[in-house]
Amino acid sequence: MKKREKRVHFANFCIAGFTYYDGALAFGRLKIGKKLKLVSEPTNPVDKNAIAIYLKNYKLGYVPKAGNREMSKVLNAGYNIFNAYVQMVDGQNHPEEQVRVVVFVEKNRKK
Repeated sequence: MKKREKRVHFANFCIAGFTYYDGALAFGRLKIGKKLKLVSEPTNPVDKNAIAIYLKNYKLGYVPKAGNREMSKVLNAGYNIFNAYVQMVDGQNHPEEQVRVVVFVEKNRKK
């Protein structure tokens, strides 16, 4: 019998605004599989659904606006069910496409 996965894929994307925040400062620390922190910013004046992405104290940018609405609702409701990781790093790409992130939802452990 196949063992059930403990996580479910939710989204993957390049970090929006990577060139405007601490991306260049943190670039050498970004490795595939590195865990990232998602922080909702409901008072963001540009996007009420904004979700910032951090590596420790480095603000890397944001979850792209086109895909942040559902994730923002869950985070703003107080549920921290998402785990985000560096999926790809490529310094040869355009700066806004150098880092790709994958987000998983942790499966309910009750069964």
